[in-house]
Amino acid sequence: MSERGKLVSLGVIGAILAVVVVVVLVGRGGDDDSSPKAPVTKDVKLDEPEPGSVVQKGESAQVKMETTEGDFTIDLDTENWPITANSFAYLTEKGFYDGLGFHRIVPDFVIQGGDPTGSGSGGPGYSVVETPPKNTTYPVGTVAMAKTGAEAPGTSGSQFFVVTGDGASSLTPDYSIAGKVTEGMDVVTAIGKLGGADEQPTKPVVIEKATLEKG
Repeated sequence: MSERGKLVSLGVIGAILAVVVVVVLVGRGGDDDSSPKAPVTKDVKLDEPEPGSVVQKGESAQVKMETTEGDFTIDLDTENWPITANSFAYLTEKGFYDGLGFHRIVPDFVIQGGDPTGSGSGGPGYSVVETPPKNTTYPVGTVAMAKTGAEAPGTSGSQFFVVTGDGASSLTPDYSIAGKVTEGMDVVTAIGKLGGADEQPTKPVVIEKATLEKG
């Protein structure tokens, strides 16, 4: 082969190697651990839990929420809201909340999550009702259950909100309460600052793991 032919062959081989390197680098780019974790969606329908099937009235129980922004702990109010607390514990024990995101964040008001569709209209396939007393209020740190305007007061599925500011003082007593945040309120407050003008999160906030602890 002539020197010119050798040079052409080497040039072709070099071009091929360059393409391979580019492909490899592009492929690795998709594995960048710095990419924000996205919430998952689930198509899960659960049976309604029997009252007291997971936590009984007056039993000490907590739910630890491990999120992409840090951890916080909810003390379930099994004494005053046994039906709602039991349902929340049941969903946690089933792993329902794992991977779901906070789809609605309103600064100085609430952060809302627990929707398996991420659309704001999903649920676990059942609902329970625990009618709130007329004097029910929602101070900062309260964990209450979201519902539609058409549903009866105290109706809850899986969607919940955590009160982050005084804006919730205007809420009417229509929402059942699961408990209150007793550890990691600084994390909740930080998440509460990640809402845009459209009430959508400005970055994904995901519940990586929810764990029920009793006693």
